[in-house]
Amino acid sequence: MFLGTYAPKLDDKGRVILPAKFRSELENGVVIARGQERCLYVFSTREFEELADKMRLAPVTGKQARDYMRLFLSGANAEVPDSQNRVTIPAALRSYAGLDRELTVIGVGNRAEIWDTAAWESYYAEQESAFADTTEEVIPGLF
Repeated sequence: MFLGTYAPKLDDKGRVILPAKFRSELENGVVIARGQERCLYVFSTREFEELADKMRLAPVTGKQARDYMRLFLSGANAEVPDSQNRVTIPAALRSYAGLDRELTVIGVGNRAEIWDTAAWESYYAEQESAFADTTEEVIPGLF
């Protein structure tokens, strides 16, 4: 499970060192894909394969499913971390997420997310008060 907030740097070659707490889950491979709100999703290979299996169940005739899968999967990039626990974020994904040198990596349960730090801080500031003021069930059966 991915939890916590980390502040790694993006190097000049577009690589990021994975947070130490995520390494055992990601050491056999990662898939980085476009996320929503202009972040990047980082899945273990195993988790991504499970997600892809569920996507295969979507009807080919469903336009919204086709559109989502095209955007999501066309930008996905699979690789194995190097000996220094770095992964390369392809230029297209760096551009999509507006990544600069300063990154914020957050754990979101079954995935990690990579954000440009300024974008994360803005998102967090906008969402925190709504989070604190939540009075209705947001996640069925939990909150």
